[in-house]
Amino acid sequence: MATVSPRKNREGQLIGWQVRVRKRGYPAQVRTFDRKTEADAWAAVIESEMVRGVHVDRSKADRRTFRDAIESYIANVAPGHKGGQAEILRLQRIIRDEPKLVAYSLANLTTKVIEAYRDRRLGQVAAGTVKRELGLLHTVVESVRKSHGMVENPVSDVRRPTVRDARDMRLRPGEEDKLLKACRASRNPWLEPAVILAVETAMRRGELLALRWEDVDFDQLHVYLPDSKTGKSRTVPLSPRAYELLWRLGADLPPDHGRVLDTTAEGIKQAFERARAKAGMEHFNFHDLRHEATSRLFERGWGIMEVAHVTGHQDIQMLKRYTNLRAFDLARKLEQ
Repeated sequence: MATVSPRKNREGQLIGWQVRVRKRGYPAQVRTFDRKTEADAWAAVIESEMVRGVHVDRSKADRRTFRDAIESYIANVAPGHKGGQAEILRLQRIIRDEPKLVAYSLANLTTKVIEAYRDRRLGQVAAGTVKRELGLLHTVVESVRKSHGMVENPVSDVRRPTVRDARDMRLRPGEEDKLLKACRASRNPWLEPAVILAVETAMRRGELLALRWEDVDFDQLHVYLPDSKTGKSRTVPLSPRAYELLWRLGADLPPDHGRVLDTTAEGIKQAFERARAKAGMEHFNFHDLRHEATSRLFERGWGIMEVAHVTGHQDIQMLKRYTNLRAFDLARKLEQ
């Protein structure tokens, strides 16, 4: 059923081995390999599948590249996800910076190829970033795997890097003032309000950017988040500082005016990176503001369920990661 033939160039030099497998009831399967041992092994697998009646046509996976799959995901899948914009940015970077990786056909996209990508990235970025990228690539392949006759997802067997990124970053004395001063000097006028609201409400960046004036209740002193990261709604109380800021920004605006912070995730990200550098706080991330806000609630004596109601954490163990109580504040409680 299988024939393995040498492929030669015009000069008669051997450049590979072509395999053709034929069996009644199945379309012909043709692949070319660099080595004859690889060609023989592939032919044996295909023949065995055909005999057992479990063969899946992989010709579509041969024709389509990894780039095709990524672009299809960007166009058709990512826009429907809550974190779709972040997924799109990550995938666009991969297309731009990894031309050899995305040029592989889906049929030739092996675990070894993905492992090589992982190892390259570990020399460039943190392990947590690589782990998230591998998870995203797994999702991309899974979105086309069955329709392209791929029996397995090559990313599934790639060992994920160990991540030790539980952060305990807190604002040190004087840092909040330095950071806000740098934010006020930013060209993005929404950066300072975003930072203040983050540290006062423990809201995520995406939740802040999705907040609309119609969901701000000045009478009841809270904002309503109809669709948070967890997929559930929640109500976040406003501290006096957060209330004053929102009143100053929108007291004269109609409820249907739109979003409270009229900027984008990328705009806030870039502006914050410039501001923290200007303040000498490169170690501090925007998400650390949520950590700071959560820790302050505990330091004020809030119970764990009260804090979880504000932050939206459903996993108490995850909530503990954000809670870094200052020893000095705990020591003062011992004196009471």
